[in-house]
Amino acid sequence: MNPEKPNTNPNALSETEAKEAHDIIDKITKAYSKKVVGQEELRLCMVVALIAGGHVLLESVPGLAKTLAAKTIAEASNGSFSRIQCTPDLLPSDIIGTQIFNYNSSDFETKIGPVHANFVLLDEINRSSAKTQSAMLEAMQEHQVSVGGVMYKMPEPFVVLATQNPIEQEGTYELPEAQLDRFLLKEVVNYPSRDEEMQILNYTLRGQTTAPLTDADKVSIDEVKKLQKLAKKVAVDDSIKNYIVSIITASRNPRELIDASLARYVEYGVSPRGAIALMRVAQALALIDGRAYVTPDDVKRLRYAALRHRIILNFEAAADEVHSEAIIDAIFNKIQTP
Repeated sequence: MNPEKPNTNPNALSETEAKEAHDIIDKITKAYSKKVVGQEELRLCMVVALIAGGHVLLESVPGLAKTLAAKTIAEASNGSFSRIQCTPDLLPSDIIGTQIFNYNSSDFETKIGPVHANFVLLDEINRSSAKTQSAMLEAMQEHQVSVGGVMYKMPEPFVVLATQNPIEQEGTYELPEAQLDRFLLKEVVNYPSRDEEMQILNYTLRGQTTAPLTDADKVSIDEVKKLQKLAKKVAVDDSIKNYIVSIITASRNPRELIDASLARYVEYGVSPRGAIALMRVAQALALIDGRAYVTPDDVKRLRYAALRHRIILNFEAAADEVHSEAIIDAIFNKIQTP
């Protein structure tokens, strides 16, 4: 692949469009930094999901600014924001909406649920029942829900940010593999550094975390939609596609490529949706860097977030404390970079 080779495709991303996209993304990034200290990987995953039109599963202990980060990205994008606290007694109708009988008109009225927003934060999604979790599948995949037999479209852009707490499993329902695959990325959020925690205290004392963004700090919803359209125009060379397919195929047949001591832990590999996700994420990262083409580094950059929830390990892996990141590294180390 020769990145410097001019693209003759009339639908390819132009330099002007790449510069425009970079400026929009830079504005969102600066707005994020005004309220959130550190958490750059979290910021990157959220911006990538916004550009690629996907959803993010966030895993961490409480108190690491997941809600603040989500609200800040929503505010910076001039989008509507909705937070849903998941509990075992939460019903599907509490999320998507329901019909209520109006005694004055003697008719049923539709009450739209909180899922109808540009940015939806599902807090502790693994605390809701399987029935309630499944109610989100149609909304996440099809960008629509059915209430009383009538289809209601989600506002665009539509991004679901779901959180789960890994340290408290009592009263939780593990997300099924089919639902995990609906998330474009799964990011594990870690503790801030000592310097970052000092800065968090300073931000709090100055009221920066609660101060509203100015209009100059924000972009418009139309600009966000434009980002999504431009990302699809980022060129993906055949060598990059072959690279992605080789990675995905290796996850399904790990014994043919990586050491048997690691391969034995893999129960199921990545689905075709995972291959598409890896490509969409790479396109978004290229756009963030102001490039009109994808490089191998774009494929590698968020490999853990894109694949960790799609490689299903067996019970032996859990017993031996082997994580999917080890499998991902082993595969990427064996596949030749184009």
